[in-house]
Amino acid sequence: MGSTDRKKAVFLDRDGTINEEMGYINHIERFKIFEFVPEAIKILNDAGYLVIVVTNQSGVARGYYTEDLVKKVHGDMLESLKAKKARIDKIYYCPHHPSEGVGAYKKDCKCRKPGTGMITMAQEKFNIDLSKSYMVGDRYKDILFAEKAGLSPIMVKTGYGIGEFEHQQASWKIQPHFIAQNLLDAAIFIKNNTVW
Repeated sequence: MGSTDRKKAVFLDRDGTINEEMGYINHIERFKIFEFVPEAIKILNDAGYLVIVVTNQSGVARGYYTEDLVKKVHGDMLESLKAKKARIDKIYYCPHHPSEGVGAYKKDCKCRKPGTGMITMAQEKFNIDLSKSYMVGDRYKDILFAEKAGLSPIMVKTGYGIGEFEHQQASWKIQPHFIAQNLLDAAIFIKNNTVW
């Protein structure tokens, strides 16, 4: 594929961005999607962006829940969004932790954010132009991750976002390109500011 065939994407953090931040989601009933998320994702779909979730799930390594639960949560999320005409194109998750956990899950991997392994996998699978793509998350570490991966960073004030913004923003070395109230606000910004 040539450079003209390269796709643009919006990478989304999961907990605190798509669903309510509840610490470790160790039961399906603890996974609650924000009501504005289907509309937000549909806006991104209609604007021609791939929508890709990238999430650390070290609770697997720590033994708080299994990969089967992660897959069940993601399956239910995809079905719920599909019923509202919204599409997530791919979900990548990292079940590892470098110092905690047992067996194969205890490892220093390239997929755990802020490592860019999940972005690399997505880029190779979908031929993504990272310079025309975004990362949306609720933590400053998502902003650092975006910068490291070559993505435009957007922070949402849901989840941990409001607290980090109010108490820590003055010390941030890298500022987000936009600070959104939530994912819907971020999606509208992306749609209205697409210049490529």
